[in-house]
Amino acid sequence: MRFDLTDLRLFLNIHETGTITKGAQRSHMTLASASERVKGMEESLGVALLIRDRRGVQPTSAGRALLHHARAMLQQMDRMRDELDQYGKGLKGHVRLLCNTAALSEYLPDILSDFLIQNPQISIDLEEKMSYDIADAIRVGIADMGIVADSVDLQGLETHVFRPDPLVLIVARDHELAQRKSIILAELAGYDFVGLTEGSALQDHIAHHARRSGKQLGYRIRLRSIDAVCRMVGQGVGIAVVPRAAAVRCAKPARIKHIALADAWASRDLMLCVRSADELPVYVRQMMAFILAAK
Repeated sequence: MRFDLTDLRLFLNIHETGTITKGAQRSHMTLASASERVKGMEESLGVALLIRDRRGVQPTSAGRALLHHARAMLQQMDRMRDELDQYGKGLKGHVRLLCNTAALSEYLPDILSDFLIQNPQISIDLEEKMSYDIADAIRVGIADMGIVADSVDLQGLETHVFRPDPLVLIVARDHELAQRKSIILAELAGYDFVGLTEGSALQDHIAHHARRSGKQLGYRIRLRSIDAVCRMVGQGVGIAVVPRAAAVRCAKPARIKHIALADAWASRDLMLCVRSADELPVYVRQMMAFILAAK
């Protein structure tokens, strides 16, 4: 199987326009050339990629699989060209950093803004993910550096403590639980929760441990930021689980109280992890040292 980028872009154009003719036009090639390329791809795979009828074409199951990979590869190529173009404009380094929700919302914005101001020739690609996904991504080299909760498997990675980051329950000051000193998540299944939107790494983490305890949490509303969650809790809409740093910061303006979560999974440190610092470019090691030194 030998497909080049022209083949992949042509196939994507054919799918998006609905016909081989229009796909060929968008790809700036003749209909005969486009048809020959599609035929060559199908012969190479030994399977049909398109269902042809009078109205146009539709991808087969194999065609849909090819579309998925074609999009990913072409996006990666576009990203590579953009990054290399930035080097041509004087950029000296590009760091790919993955982090969980707590690191992104509470710690990294100030640290990274200071770093970028001091290092104008370095850029950062920052993405929020679940801690276990981050660890896997670092192992296979998808990213340079990750910040994760220490509850995940970090075997095979070089790790450094970044921040203590316990999770706590927050409630309105006049809530019936406000006088509790500690509590476990299983006790809270009957309460209304305020949470983060689907796809949030922290929200997925909480849901995972709720399921493990055999409980399902009921959410009245999901919001995009931890600050918004704290404000909504302070207004009496529900309760929430957030990093302690956020609870302390928002305690006065949001009128909330925080209660220790006694579950073992809620007591955690944030860890900075890499495959091996010795293998990293100098500018990545420079950023790593800056993050770890920040107070």
